[in-house]
Amino acid sequence: MSNFYVGVDVGGTTVKIGIFSHVGELLEKWEIPTRTENDGEFILPDIVNSIEAKREERGGNILGIGMGIPGPMTEDGVVLKCTNFGWGVFNVRNTMADMTGVGKVKVGNDANVAALGEVWKGGGRGHDSIVMVTLGTGVGGGIIQNGKVMTGSQGAAGEIGHIKVEFNNPAQCGCGCKGCLETYASATGIVRMAKENLPDKSKLADLEEITAKEVFDQAKAGDQYAMSVVDRFARYLGIALSNIAHVVDPEAFVIGGGVSAAGPIITDLVSKYYNEYAMYALKDKEFHLAELGNDAGIYGAVRMVLF
Repeated sequence: MSNFYVGVDVGGTTVKIGIFSHVGELLEKWEIPTRTENDGEFILPDIVNSIEAKREERGGNILGIGMGIPGPMTEDGVVLKCTNFGWGVFNVRNTMADMTGVGKVKVGNDANVAALGEVWKGGGRGHDSIVMVTLGTGVGGGIIQNGKVMTGSQGAAGEIGHIKVEFNNPAQCGCGCKGCLETYASATGIVRMAKENLPDKSKLADLEEITAKEVFDQAKAGDQYAMSVVDRFARYLGIALSNIAHVVDPEAFVIGGGVSAAGPIITDLVSKYYNEYAMYALKDKEFHLAELGNDAGIYGAVRMVLF
């Protein structure tokens, strides 16, 4: 029998859950489906039932629960609508505390929580202030200043994907605006750019399906058109990160998400464009790839309740 902490990362498809020791050692992790039907009414009960089953199996007590939610979160645990789940406005922290009987529950935006995990155990180790950008289907972000998550007045700080980077014939974004970083630096944005004016001589034209991975692979192999797409992606991201740096002046940037699997080609090119657009005092920041992968969320979530 032992006491433990729980980190929960609620995603659109699955919920990742981890059990941690009092010193932050990951003891066990698993996933459950995210049931979003009926406006997400099953999500929290499913999480509670899964955690309780594991507690009965292991014995002991749950000392704290940390959670990452894909939506704007206030510091006191209120989610300000989560459209992926159909959630409105309610206090997730209080609801989880009532359902589990655990007194120490903390909740944060999933991207901010992942950034906290990377600072603690991943690519941001050794830094107190970082900006993390996650490049996946969309573009997310988290800002850590002096070891703490920057949430903003309404929990919406760090929405890096919606910084405007293109004003001439800008692409439409799902947020309703145009020219957002997400439409150029996400996996879907990279594919969209690759399909624009795709020349027959490019190897990408021979593929049945173009993916962001294929774009980077062909760029590494020397395909000139793929290289131009990757260069365009890096320029937009470099512009966005330089804009952020002029406001928060981080020690380093950490780049994660599925697109980051392309490796150093991203950090090399993005840092080049970042330095082109950053003022002198902000040049030459460190750029790192995220290291925790899909576990960043559960690490960051439990970090909130451990310290």
